[in-house]
Amino acid sequence: MKHLLSRSVYQYIARYSTFVPVCGRYRRIVVACSFHSSRYLTLSTVNMSSVNLSFPVIGCTGEDLSQYDSVLLVADKLANLKGSLEKFRKPLEQLKQVDGDVEKEVSLLYADDVPGKRLIFSPTGSLDQDTDDVRKFQDAAEKGIKRCLQAGSKSPLLFSVPSSTYKYADLAAVLGALHALYVPLEIREALPDKKTKVSKLGVWGEDKEKLTSVLNLALALEAGRITCRDIGGSDPERMAAPRVAEFVQSELKGSCVKVEVISDQDKIQREYPLLAAVNRAAKCVERHRARVITLTYQGEGPVQQTLMLVGKGVTYDTGGADIKAGGHMAGMHRDKCGAAAVAGFFKTLSILKPKGLKVIGAMAMVRNSVGSDSYVADEILVSRSGVRVRVGNTDAEGRMAMADLLCQMREKATSEVNPHLFTVATLTGHACIAVGDGYTIVLDNGPAWKDKFARDIQDVSEEVGDPFEVSTLRREDYAFTRGKSEYEDVLQCNNAASSCTARGHQFPAAFLVLVSGLDKHGVDSSKPLPYSHLDIAPSSGPFPGVPSGAPILALSAYYIFNRL
Repeated sequence: MKHLLSRSVYQYIARYSTFVPVCGRYRRIVVACSFHSSRYLTLSTVNMSSVNLSFPVIGCTGEDLSQYDSVLLVADKLANLKGSLEKFRKPLEQLKQVDGDVEKEVSLLYADDVPGKRLIFSPTGSLDQDTDDVRKFQDAAEKGIKRCLQAGSKSPLLFSVPSSTYKYADLAAVLGALHALYVPLEIREALPDKKTKVSKLGVWGEDKEKLTSVLNLALALEAGRITCRDIGGSDPERMAAPRVAEFVQSELKGSCVKVEVISDQDKIQREYPLLAAVNRAAKCVERHRARVITLTYQGEGPVQQTLMLVGKGVTYDTGGADIKAGGHMAGMHRDKCGAAAVAGFFKTLSILKPKGLKVIGAMAMVRNSVGSDSYVADEILVSRSGVRVRVGNTDAEGRMAMADLLCQMREKATSEVNPHLFTVATLTGHACIAVGDGYTIVLDNGPAWKDKFARDIQDVSEEVGDPFEVSTLRREDYAFTRGKSEYEDVLQCNNAASSCTARGHQFPAAFLVLVSGLDKHGVDSSKPLPYSHLDIAPSSGPFPGVPSGAPILALSAYYIFNRL
């Protein structure tokens, strides 16, 4: 990771930032590299308009730790506290004599020679077993920071023991700490005294150049995850479709990302008839009316790859006429996390500015309301591509919201350089049952499978702790969604829950292929178009809880890291 961000980030700094004192308040991303008598490498970032942090993140390579009030150690076992960390080992070994769980659970002990007298050890546990992965560093850092906060610490210093097994272990630890320090947008806006949990976060490292790279990358990724969490986690009124549009425009104002918003309801009806059907009951309420948000990024130099992402942005899902009953509606404000992840990815792009990459995004922001004008099962709707779609279940609104936008991307893709199309959505409960919490499911069409995309990104996702599971589109999925009578070409859904339907997370991707016209661009086509569907229902984060920001890390690692 050495010099990973050196050129692109520093060009950003030169253009947009100014240097300010370490402990001051920041209004833009600032990376100040200065060496003081105490041998500190200072990389402050923050507040703000760019990253939405309200505290500086400080890289420390020296011995003077007096500005901190706790020390957090992340390691697999005490024996690996060596070199500069040796001084912390003795009190922990003494504790181990009376507490055998020291290397299993987070420990807090009083230590005279530690800042604030607080020494916290958060063990990763084993790192060499079959099922171990880099997420152990994320989890340990997150748990450790939470323990620091419980102890009253306001300026913790994170020490993460380097790993020879996981090359992104340091990055994972920093991201785990930052995740624990996230404050929801609605709290930041309504309760200014609670907008930050700490006054600063220190991160220690022996290699100042590697530390610089790790922190710069972590902060750019965290900026994207914050944008994603702010949209995805906020309630259905704070992030109703028009307010999401305003938020995205504000977040990316002045950046290298172009943002356009379609608010004209007649245009949405003409251009995106399936999205408009979902919008019918909601458009009666002005503050709930649908929006289509398009984002465009183009890096320096000749375009080598074009990504085209469509995100599901259902601001609230009542189920529509097939209403969610029995208490199953709670949490449905999180059905916009796919579109939120698209916005977050663009936030990261706007900071890192990868070269040779063009990215086009579309956020399908709509509320699946119920009312006298709700779309209903048995309706036959004609999609943008001319496909006749019979509605089977109004609670399968996400695929409806995305299909016409994916069709539009398909129309554009034939003139783009090396395109790859995506849908990103919290689409099915079946996905959660299939793989469990914390995993994104990726499904490739024929051209993407031929390119081995799903298998390759799965490898990359493991490295950064944003894991993917590979699923496969089969002939049964296309057979399931094809029309059952001469009235329709395609059946949108059956009338059972996806979790009760065989191949319940696969066949919706087949629906998207057929309705968007991508079936005409398979491996047998003169213009094959790679397409991958990402079902992030399992990975989007717990409810109640904070959205995870998936799959921003995996997409960034796959498409951005090697372009900086």
